[in-house]
Amino acid sequence: MPSMTIAQQVRSFVGENYLMGQEYNLKDADSFLENGIIDSTGVLQLVGFLEETFGITVEEGELRPENLDSINNISAYVTRKLGGTLPRADSAASH
Repeated sequence: MPSMTIAQQVRSFVGENYLMGQEYNLKDADSFLENGIIDSTGVLQLVGFLEETFGITVEEGELRPENLDSINNISAYVTRKLGGTLPRADSAASH
């Protein structure tokens, strides 16, 4: 099975845990809070999922909508967090 992207994994988690199988046309840029998809308790569940799935630590100061309020925001946030622990591609190419 091909590995899922961050966005696909987040979409799957949100669909299973918050939409409960309801038909909802969730776009990657849709705000979870504005659309009533995730409340403050749900954010804590989401953080637990992100930490366990991606092996990151979400710091208290990072619990902000710009990091966690949409699939796009979460994908960018997780990518940044993972990027901090991985070697940069351009540094490996330099001689």
